[in-house]
Amino acid sequence: MAARRLDGSGLRQWAHTAVADLISHTEEINQLNVFPVADADTGTNMLFTMRAAWAQADAADTGDDVTGVAAALADGALRGARGNSGVILSQILRAIAEVTAAAADDRAGVLSDISGPLFSAALRHAVTLVVASMGQAVPGTIVSVLHDAAAAAEDAVSDQADLAEVVAASTRAAASALDRTPSQLDVLADAGVVDAGGRGLLVLLDALSATVTGHITRRAVYRPAPSKAHVGTTPTATATRSSPSFEVMYLLSDCKPDNVERLRVRLDELGDSIAIAASGFGEPGETGETGRYSVHVHADDAGAAVEAGLAVGTLSRIQITALSGGADRLPIGSWDRQRAVLAVVDGDGAENLFTGEGAEVLRPTSDVPVSAQQLLHALLNTGAAQVMVLPNGYVAAEEIVAGCAVASDWGIDMVPVPTGSMVQGLAALAVHDPDRRLVDDGYTMARAAAGARFGSVRVAAEEALTWAGTCKPGDGLGVAGDEVVIVGDDIASAAAGLIDLLLAAGGELVTVLTGDGVGPDVGAALADHVHRKHPGTEMVTFHTGHRADALLIGVE
Repeated sequence: MAARRLDGSGLRQWAHTAVADLISHTEEINQLNVFPVADADTGTNMLFTMRAAWAQADAADTGDDVTGVAAALADGALRGARGNSGVILSQILRAIAEVTAAAADDRAGVLSDISGPLFSAALRHAVTLVVASMGQAVPGTIVSVLHDAAAAAEDAVSDQADLAEVVAASTRAAASALDRTPSQLDVLADAGVVDAGGRGLLVLLDALSATVTGHITRRAVYRPAPSKAHVGTTPTATATRSSPSFEVMYLLSDCKPDNVERLRVRLDELGDSIAIAASGFGEPGETGETGRYSVHVHADDAGAAVEAGLAVGTLSRIQITALSGGADRLPIGSWDRQRAVLAVVDGDGAENLFTGEGAEVLRPTSDVPVSAQQLLHALLNTGAAQVMVLPNGYVAAEEIVAGCAVASDWGIDMVPVPTGSMVQGLAALAVHDPDRRLVDDGYTMARAAAGARFGSVRVAAEEALTWAGTCKPGDGLGVAGDEVVIVGDDIASAAAGLIDLLLAAGGELVTVLTGDGVGPDVGAALADHVHRKHPGTEMVTFHTGHRADALLIGVE
């Protein structure tokens, strides 16, 4: 197969392949994790970080601009960095972004792809950035593997090799350097493992090689050596060392450059595994302007670690995780929690309503139905291994099917609940129980949705003949089952008729969701109608602010 250019689409393809490969290798990498703390999460953290990078690059409106895609990858990684290894990975992606941006500037803003020399320069720059973020280089870690990969790339460039040959040379050198890590770091030798971060880097380089050359490298699984690893447990050679209790991470902004070293000194007093990585874009300059950083530390006093950041800037995305050795972590797939509900909703009021009930939300960006790609991004953002999806009429069936297939490839169990309207979605959400088995939860939610009969009311735009008679512009149209069943003088009268029709088969609760531009007088008139015509039936109204239909009505 002919070598592929590493242009914008090539970078996106590499990120996608890297995420898929990290999913496959997460468990393997986690089992190698003994340094700096044996918390079995290096693979998980690298996957989270790379997934955040890919999601941002895939969603970015940069087209095939290689500098734009590289910048999006770097920014996404910095924002989504997890753990020490995630911070390091963010700096590798930052190096690619900075080198490509500089090359584009040298060429009057025109850069079609990343060549062999540019890739080599990016690896060398990555070594500098990683060491700067960690404060020092520890032999036998991912830094050693990255260093050897960069050196091999430089040698290949000097021999006039093309990009595919440079990538292949750096990958071979990384593999050899990884095999040597136990001889460089006693904790690895004692546990009988290679460095976990270095193994993760090799996965990324293998993915890049596959993207550029089309050739997939098959490697034996790296496992703890039976003669040295602890039987039946995650190998650890740090049992005699008192490990900090918490991993603390946050994004730090509005921080002046001279305060970064002050923060590092304070964190060094509180714990270890310190990493402070700059964004690289909008970097503070000589004028003392502030910058943005990803901060990581292992410490016993998590509160003090957070306070140290507050003393020098503004914090966001604060994450505090107990370092429990990985025993309580979710299995492969690397998720924050076991289950979540994702509801597709329209309107600010709808978002507040569903999030108030514990759901994550995805809002359509236009009148075009939600795509499988948008659905995948939202699934990833839930941070859950299992996701109950409430499409609520905003996702076409074929997109749901495609979303299920892609989610499965990414290690997510997606369960679509057949909800044709937000009122059905509310009924399903009300019976969601994350402690139930996945299949039981899905079945129960589907039954609740099916038990909620629903319709909508919209305003007629022109004169037309409907199943319920002729309508004129401004009339209210009650719609059920995709057909107009009620024609009224206004939306309130049409809604009253539709409620009567829906309650003909019985019901105890009427839910009315009012859309954009609908005033509270409509809800009040309908509440009075239900009270007079249907004694004993309860009615609730929520202003969701959705577009298109004026009202959404459900009966349970």
